[in-house]
Amino acid sequence: MNHDPAARLIARLLAMRHLPREDAEVRRLLVDSSFRDEVEQRLATCGMRLLAQPFAAHVGIALTRDCESAVFEQDDTWQASNVGLPKDAVALLVILWALIILPKRERQLAGEAAQQDAQEEMFETVKLTPQAHEASRGIAENILLEDYGKLLGGKARIQFSLPQLSRLGFIERKNKVIHEGPLLDLAFDYAEMAPRILQGALSDLLKKRGVLRDVTLEELHNV
Repeated sequence: MNHDPAARLIARLLAMRHLPREDAEVRRLLVDSSFRDEVEQRLATCGMRLLAQPFAAHVGIALTRDCESAVFEQDDTWQASNVGLPKDAVALLVILWALIILPKRERQLAGEAAQQDAQEEMFETVKLTPQAHEASRGIAENILLEDYGKLLGGKARIQFSLPQLSRLGFIERKNKVIHEGPLLDLAFDYAEMAPRILQGALSDLLKKRGVLRDVTLEELHNV
């Protein structure tokens, strides 16, 4: 039996790629600061970092910024991913993250703000628990194909990429509806990616589709 809890948890994260917040060792990681420090220090010695966003239902691991070039920079070119995804599949992943995770995060932020306002009126010292398990809303595959097919190189390319993203755990496909997979919320750093989308080329397109409202920079930085 392994009597090193930090090593055990890191081994499980490496092998399984993600673990739910309900997992006993993950629960300890999220509430025991000394245990979390130990896990993060050991990961750092291997060029890895913990992914434990407060609103995400799963935790995972990723490369540290300093070590990204060692993995992604190959033959003087920057690889689109380290899991075999071509550039168009990565572009589709960004679109799905924007369509599924950003609206969910807006609801989570709004819910937390409302909860905080209510609790401040009653108990000023109550500590909030982020709504990590707020259910995301799926997107119908036919809508994705119609609205974003041309943008992503054609419907055939999307239909080819969706099974790849599903196998890797980024999405789940049920009855021709695309739902959030365990890794989709961890795929990108929210505070870094959200402003790029909300203030970039995708902003007008997503708002036109009714996917997004105007999110303030203060809300982004509070995540």
